[in-house]
Amino acid sequence: MAKFNPFRHSRNNVDDGSIVVDAARKATGGRTRTRVVMTMAVFFGIYATIGGRLVYLGFQEPDTSGAPASRVTASRPDIVDRNGEVLATDIKTSSLYAEPRHIVDADEAIEKLATVLPEIDYEQTYNKLKSGAGFVWLQRQLTPKQQAEILQLGIPGIGFRTEKRRFYPAGETAAYIVGLTNIDNQGISGLEKYIDGQGLADLQQSGLAIAKDLEPVRLSVDLRVQHIVHDEISTALEKYHAIAAGAVVFNVKTGEVVAMASVPDFDPNNPFNAQDKDRLNRMSAGLYEMGSTFKSFTTAMALDSGKVTLDSTFDATRPITIGHQTIRDFHGKHRVLTVPEVFIYSSNIGSAKEADVVGIEGHREFLHRLGILERMQTELPEVARPTEPKVWKKVHSITIAFGHGVSTTPLQTAVGCAALMNGGYLMEPTFLPRTQEQAMAGAKKVIKEKTSADMRYLYRLNAEKGSGKRAEVPGYRVGGKTGTAEKVVNGRYSSDKRFNAFVAAFPMDDPQYIVLSIVDEPQPEKPGMGATAGSNAAPIVANIIRRSASMLGVEPDFSHENAATLVSYE
Repeated sequence: MAKFNPFRHSRNNVDDGSIVVDAARKATGGRTRTRVVMTMAVFFGIYATIGGRLVYLGFQEPDTSGAPASRVTASRPDIVDRNGEVLATDIKTSSLYAEPRHIVDADEAIEKLATVLPEIDYEQTYNKLKSGAGFVWLQRQLTPKQQAEILQLGIPGIGFRTEKRRFYPAGETAAYIVGLTNIDNQGISGLEKYIDGQGLADLQQSGLAIAKDLEPVRLSVDLRVQHIVHDEISTALEKYHAIAAGAVVFNVKTGEVVAMASVPDFDPNNPFNAQDKDRLNRMSAGLYEMGSTFKSFTTAMALDSGKVTLDSTFDATRPITIGHQTIRDFHGKHRVLTVPEVFIYSSNIGSAKEADVVGIEGHREFLHRLGILERMQTELPEVARPTEPKVWKKVHSITIAFGHGVSTTPLQTAVGCAALMNGGYLMEPTFLPRTQEQAMAGAKKVIKEKTSADMRYLYRLNAEKGSGKRAEVPGYRVGGKTGTAEKVVNGRYSSDKRFNAFVAAFPMDDPQYIVLSIVDEPQPEKPGMGATAGSNAAPIVANIIRRSASMLGVEPDFSHENAATLVSYE
């Protein structure tokens, strides 16, 4: 009989337990490896997806539909006057944007913004904030104070971006010349628009318009003289209760516009009223019947034709009747007049007969030759096209002789008169610096030197003895011609609505500058006083010359105080 051995059974039990433990360990190790492999596979899949998406996006065009344009492309060059004074420059400003996807409560956001921006459009802003877009502008070009106050509101989902905007240190003084930019800093009028057309817009679109690489654009304008012109016409607007006034200072040797202004105008830093119908650069974009200033061209035409001399005479005894029209003189002498008398007495009858000597076709050709009836070529975009009869008849030639029947711009009138003063050379006006040599290279000879000398004599004589007496400035030998034109109202000339002008040159022994002023619908300064060009437009010119002559480099000379010393006429 076998005996029980506890040690044998105990050893067998130990062997059996080891087997079980080893099996369990193997099973656990297998499951762990499986989990590791699965985890690695998941992570690999995630990174593969991300990598694939990045590669895909790398080949796609970026979506810029909701983002603002690059601010680098909006950089513009400074605009400076002929002496380097800044007329326009870029400044940094902050603009408010929102990310609608991150806006928690649109109503609350608008209510908070309205405490700083009371003019905000609630409905428009609400629609923007609920659009689900990635980016929307809320308000462009904030003030630093507005930005600080909005930051304190703590509205999630909104932010600021730095942009550039235009700043005009001279304000309204040169507004019509310098022009304006829009909210994206793109030129929309004046020289700002011209600069864009010269390649700046292309640079902006290509991202190459970097501020430090843009050279300032220098103008022919002298800000000192510009300020005087603007001040004088602003004073005249109020003094004569007119609806508009303007003036230009034009260099007859180079064709440079040294100053030009028109009022009413606007502040380019706050151009809220720039689109109002009375905000018009009347000097280049306004068309007017220039009245008796046109007699400058009529007389020059007659003299240049060789058929008339300063000794010629014209019978102004009786009015001229042609068709249903009767031509009379405003202050008729009722006698035979010499050419100088026709000019200084501003005889409509005498001027009409001067034109008749030349003939209809010769008259039309002469005005086109002087550019009076052509669209003016210059840098300023705001230029009107003159009007004239489609078919010239004798009645047209007669009325055009004294400034009725055609419309042109005051600036073109000044340019044409410059050709009468500088020896007969027509120069296209420019707002950019130009030397006399450059001007002469592109100038066109339009009248004889003798004709120009005769016109200088007549201009000076008119300032001494005729309608231009109130334009006299002692020492500066001013000469000129008045123009008082009745305006057309409802198809008929109105006797109580006038457009006045005065064109002057100085110094008359060697003219350097033309100064032309206009006053639209002036009223008498005081009861009982007249409202002709001699009483309002001429004093504007005198004041401009008196204040600016020294700045223009013209020295006073009191040795030439009568016309007889200027030029003799045989």
